Amino acid sequence: QVLLVESGGDLVQPGGSLRLSCTISGSTRSVYAIGWFRQAPGKEREGVSCISTSTKGRTYYADSVKGRFTISRDRSENTVYLQMNNLEPEDTAIYYCGYDATPVDMWLENNWYKSFIYDYWGQGTQVTVSS
Repeated sequence: QVLLVESGGDLVQPGGSLRLSCTISGSTRSVYAIGWFRQAPGKEREGVSCISTSTKGRTYYADSVKGRFTISRDRSENTVYLQMNNLEPEDTAIYYCGYDATPVDMWLENNWYKSFIYDYWGQGTQVTVSS
């Protein structure tokens, strides 16, 4: 069993920044992937970013957030961060992190944004971008 806890969501003005955290605990594997997803009211859950803990440590981003969001990992704290800069009202959503227990780099590269590949999910954290 793996437990994920998101935090860091808040109300922020357009152009502002937030850093979301996903803390991982439980029976984690040495290599796994963490994906950040978001879901706005009335919309499907969409992939935002993903990071693998493999040696290559690859990262992936949705086109809508490239250049604005950065995913990173603190190995010692078992935490994955999503730094979000230049936030837009369209970024308003509940943000979730998901845990993929069996990431394979080539597979992950083409499927990281698909929610079905993740085995565990956190409860989500609300991000609201509004003036």
